[in-house]
Amino acid sequence: MTTDVGGSLARRIANLNRMLAARDRTIDVLIKRLESPQQRDASAFALLEQNIALEDVVSRKTRELERERQQLRDALDELKRTQDRLLQSQKMEAIGQLAAGVAHEINTPVQYVSDNVTFLRSAFETLANLVERSMRLLTQIREGGSLAEQQLADIGDFERMTSRARLDYLRRNIPDAFDESQEGLQRVSTIVSAMKRFAHPSARDMEPVNLADLISTTSIVARNEWKYVADLDIEFEPSMPLVPCLRDEISQVVLNLLVNAAHAISDVVLQDPGSKGQIKVSTHLIDDYAEIRIKDTGAGIPESIQRSVFDPFFTTKPVGKGSGQGLSMAYATVVDKHRGRIFFETTLGKGTTFVVQLPLRQVAPK
Repeated sequence: MTTDVGGSLARRIANLNRMLAARDRTIDVLIKRLESPQQRDASAFALLEQNIALEDVVSRKTRELERERQQLRDALDELKRTQDRLLQSQKMEAIGQLAAGVAHEINTPVQYVSDNVTFLRSAFETLANLVERSMRLLTQIREGGSLAEQQLADIGDFERMTSRARLDYLRRNIPDAFDESQEGLQRVSTIVSAMKRFAHPSARDMEPVNLADLISTTSIVARNEWKYVADLDIEFEPSMPLVPCLRDEISQVVLNLLVNAAHAISDVVLQDPGSKGQIKVSTHLIDDYAEIRIKDTGAGIPESIQRSVFDPFFTTKPVGKGSGQGLSMAYATVVDKHRGRIFFETTLGKGTTFVVQLPLRQVAPK
């Protein structure tokens, strides 16, 4: 897509250069006519007419030149913006490739740390039970009497040591620490698994896909985008069959729409620090289509830009935060490759819902 845009701009610049060259040739011909011997012998009136005609041509060509120069400047500015967006796109692609490798590398150490925490918890419970039984035994021995003075002193030392060690406090709080550690490790493991599934290339042909699994995985991958600005609510149609599609590309569509929803909400949340919006993702069966709806509580889409939402490189965000390719890529994937539908419903001040409809019966993609 970026290659087509760059080629179009290059052709436009070449055409402007050809127009400038034609203008220069016209002026040269007129000047040569004035300088020719026949023109020098002509009457003063004829010469005046030719001068006026030449001035008119020069004036008109000058105006055309200004317009062409402005068009050339606009084309060069657009080319520069296109290059900036292309660089940003390549950077994000590289980060995505690195993230897949990082996820693979993290998985192994997280697994053995998780196993070690599980072992330590089991060992702690065993030791805690042993200490508890030892304390009960010492109490029984002390109450039984008939102990030597040294034995009583040793028992007293042991009891003082256990008191200083705050065994009751440790027994209450260490299990909670293990619970939190295991929960954190489980969360890391879930994120890594989701990244691996998201990054793993699928078949080039359409395959039956579980939309619930696809959306869950993608929402985990995108969690860092939405967790600070919104709560995520997901509802799946329980009777949804497997949907024939290109898994990787539909995952990317859902990711783009989730990130877009998070950005829309963040613009609203910034005006009310501490508040959070909501993103709701749901699936539905609509006739012969599987429908995915992604609803946000952002500011909505102004009517003035609604026609441009799916245009390539259209964005209201600064370079670095949005390349303007997410929604156009989603449109191309859903409509051109899957022969589906993608549209949005929006209300200013309340939010936007993007709707993706995929046919349940597919033929080979274009």
